[in-house]
Amino acid sequence: MTADLTTQHILKTKELIDDLKAVCANYGLGNDGNEFKIITQIFLYKYLNDKFTYELKKIHPDWFTDKQWIKRLETLSDDDYKKLEFEIDSDIAFLKTHHFLPYLFNRQDEPDFAKQLDETLLDIAAENNELFAVTTQDGVKIRLFEPITEYVSSKRDAFAKALINKLVIFNFEDVMGEGFDFFSTIFEYLIKDYNNDAGGKYAEYYTPHAVAKIMAAIMIPSPVSNVTIFDPSAGSGTLLMNLAHAIGPKKCTVYSQDISQKSSNLLRLNLVLNNLVHSIQNVIQGNTMTDPYHRDQKFDYIVSNPPFKLDFSDDIDTLSRKENKQRFFAGLPNVPKKAKDKMAIYPLFIQHIMHVLADGGKAAVVVPTGFITAQSGIEKRIRTKLVEEKMLAGVVSMPSNIFATTGTNVSILFLDKANTTDDAKVVLIDASSLGKTIREGKNQKTVLQPDEEQQIINTFIKQEVIDDFSVAVGYEEIKEKNYSLSAGQYFEVKIEYVDITAEEFDNKIKSFESNLESLFSESERIEKEIQNNLKTLKYD
Repeated sequence: MTADLTTQHILKTKELIDDLKAVCANYGLGNDGNEFKIITQIFLYKYLNDKFTYELKKIHPDWFTDKQWIKRLETLSDDDYKKLEFEIDSDIAFLKTHHFLPYLFNRQDEPDFAKQLDETLLDIAAENNELFAVTTQDGVKIRLFEPITEYVSSKRDAFAKALINKLVIFNFEDVMGEGFDFFSTIFEYLIKDYNNDAGGKYAEYYTPHAVAKIMAAIMIPSPVSNVTIFDPSAGSGTLLMNLAHAIGPKKCTVYSQDISQKSSNLLRLNLVLNNLVHSIQNVIQGNTMTDPYHRDQKFDYIVSNPPFKLDFSDDIDTLSRKENKQRFFAGLPNVPKKAKDKMAIYPLFIQHIMHVLADGGKAAVVVPTGFITAQSGIEKRIRTKLVEEKMLAGVVSMPSNIFATTGTNVSILFLDKANTTDDAKVVLIDASSLGKTIREGKNQKTVLQPDEEQQIINTFIKQEVIDDFSVAVGYEEIKEKNYSLSAGQYFEVKIEYVDITAEEFDNKIKSFESNLESLFSESERIEKEIQNNLKTLKYD
């Protein structure tokens, strides 16, 4: 598909999203806390409709020549309709005839239309619960859809009708062949107004694309298949989607956990858009630190942008239990007495990742840059174990403000349990001087250019040594530097030497002496001038 056509599709899809938001605003739901539930669910309903139609058209193209395909479906016996389940891709929601958008559109003037729309969504969720439900840490299934018109206090039928009328003028079939870049752009646009954690304990809903791309590209320098990927603080899944794209959706299985139900629902949507429906059953809503759902599983690849500081003081007793001693080998963070929300919890996530990383596995974690040089405490103990057990790949220190929402300088910590040979190298990159500063709302943000992203990726993979940018050091060198992972501490301090003859040396010395005598004479002159001026002022 041409770039121009892709751009047109992006614009049309964004227009649909804007239209749906306008409908919500017209019915009093603009910036309402429930708006994102309506927008994301009705958007997903439309996508699943068109996905089913898209797949059905591959099997029975003749049904669509006269636009009577729904009537064809209605004439099928129950047994023949069930056969369609085996013919159509198993990774899509299977719909009944009364679930389709044209069916609802033709009944929008009937009484209680809002109730009919809600019941349709609930019925689709029930029929596809096994494949599309998100699971909580205690086993409760969170269904795909919930009623959406109940959030409107009046004129519910008109609201439902307005939503349906926006959906029928758009068709996702035109973009089904688009890839990750298209759907990641659309997903970012879809959630941009809801990209915050309102009261949740943790969840970064959207990691900058440059950071996610760099992490995935460095972790997957060559093709792999049949692997597991995991994020213990998944948010909406940006890191996981980039990693899955680098591997291939059919070549990996996604696992995740996040305490926020909102972020888990957004992740489910992201999985649907990126052909990873087979992994929805592994999306767990719950607290990874206190109740790790996947505690007995090891993962081939792990990515994470964990929260840096949050109040986990209520969980300290649980985390201190005997069964967690091995997992949190470096200890637990202190609880600040006057500012519990400043509790540094990201070291817990690093330790958890180390614990569940498979032999030979790789991980990439966003950390505060202070972690890489801390001289004591949990951070130092974690770095010591990473070096002593030879499970490091390297560190990339990113530019300031790479995240618009935080002023904290960040680095990406890369683990590699296969980097264990005697001549193994650890790559340390200082990319802090790269990027261009732009304003995003009230915040300043640093954006890496594509060539800068590629420079970081290529330098890391090739283990290149570049003056004042990158080094490749051995584990013993890191020990000698007190386990510091800061590239700057390994840069060579260069002193330039110039060969000169004895005669040239004597001439330079004489020149310096002459300059000094001149300076001393000038200093003496100025001093006398000042004294004379002071005498004049005194007599005046």
